[in-house]
Amino acid sequence: MVVSVSRNFYGNGKLVKPSDLTLGPQSCQPTSQTADTVVFQNALQACSNPVQMSQDWVIYSTSLSYNPTASRDVPIIRTNSAVVPIQCFYHRHGNVSSDDIKPTWSPFSTTVSSEERMSFSLNLMSDDWNSQRNSITFQLGDVINIEASVETQNHIDLILYVDSCVATLSQDPTSSPNYNIIAANGCLMDGMQDDASSAFRYPRITPDKLQFSVDAFRFLNVDQSMIFITCYLRVVPIDEVPDSMNKACSYSKSTSSWTPLEGSNAICQCCSTGTCSSPPPGQSRGWGGRPRQGKRDLSAGAQKESEQMVTTLGPLLIIGPEASRTFVVTEEESTPVELWVLVAIGGFSLLVVLVCAVVIGKSMRRPQYAVSMEK
Repeated sequence: MVVSVSRNFYGNGKLVKPSDLTLGPQSCQPTSQTADTVVFQNALQACSNPVQMSQDWVIYSTSLSYNPTASRDVPIIRTNSAVVPIQCFYHRHGNVSSDDIKPTWSPFSTTVSSEERMSFSLNLMSDDWNSQRNSITFQLGDVINIEASVETQNHIDLILYVDSCVATLSQDPTSSPNYNIIAANGCLMDGMQDDASSAFRYPRITPDKLQFSVDAFRFLNVDQSMIFITCYLRVVPIDEVPDSMNKACSYSKSTSSWTPLEGSNAICQCCSTGTCSSPPPGQSRGWGGRPRQGKRDLSAGAQKESEQMVTTLGPLLIIGPEASRTFVVTEEESTPVELWVLVAIGGFSLLVVLVCAVVIGKSMRRPQYAVSMEK
C-alpha cells in the first residue's frame, strides 16, 4: 500500500509537518518525504490494518491521521486535526498459488472447492433494508441498520450468530473508551437503554444473515465523531437447537423482558443475570487475539463444529446536534429579511393600485366633459 500525501494538506498554502502525519492504528511513520509530498509505503496489513471480505471483494482498511503539534514549545496550534479513511479493494474471485502445480496433485480448482474458507462480513443497510447504504454519515437520532452475513458455499447448512459487538474510537476493540452493543453470546444490550430502540430484525431472512438496528450515538466528552463497531461472528450447524450460547435476543421495554429471534424465551434469561454459557473448549471469546478457527469438515459427521471471525465495520461518522443548531440560527437570521421583502412587495403593489385608480378616474371624467360642451 502506497499513500502519498500533499504537505499542502488543507489547500491553503500552509505546509504540514511530516511528523504530524501517521497511518493506521499503530501510527506508522512516513517512509519517505520530499519538499511537497509525504509517502507511506507499507504492507497491506501492517500498522494493524484490518481486512474485511464481501461477496466480491477483499477490503483492506486504514486511516491517515493528522495531529498538529506546537512548534518551539508554543502552546497553540493553528490547524485542526483530521482523520482520512482509506480502503483498498481487491477482487476475491480467482485462483492463485505460491507453489508450482505438480502433475500428481488434484486440479487446483478442486482443492479450492474442498478447502474454501468462509467469508464473514458486516454491512450498513438502507432504511428499508433492501440495499447496502452508500453513506457512512449518520446524525444523532438516526438508526444504524447493520447486516451480518457469511458465505457458506460448500459447507453443511449453517446458521449465523453475532456473539458480541463493541464500539470504539479506533479499530482496536480493546481500546478505551468502548461500549458493548451486543454481549453475552447474542444479547443486544443497547436495547435496554431508555433512549434506544435497538433490536434484532424479525424474522431472520436467511440462516446465513442476521440483521439488527442500533440508534446512533457518540461517546461522552469526546470530540471525535468517528466510531468503529467490531463484532464477533460465528456459525454453527443449522440443526443445533438455540440455547443460551446460540441465540439472538432483543430487549422489550413494554414487557421488561428478553425475546429470542429463534427458540424459547428461556434461552434469553441469562442476558439479565449474566450467566450465559461459556464458550466450549478450543474457542475464544476475548478480544486479546484472533479467534481460533473450528475444523472445517464437509462430511455428514461434522455436526458440532463451528467457525468464527472478528469483523470490523467503520469508520462511521456521527454528526452531533451542533449542525441542527446552526441550521436554526440561519433560519432565524433570514426571517427579518424575508419580512422586509414581503413588506416592500406589498407597498409597491398598493402604489400600483392607487396609480391605476387615479388614471381610470381621470379617463372617466373626460368623456362627460366633452358631452356637456356639445349640449
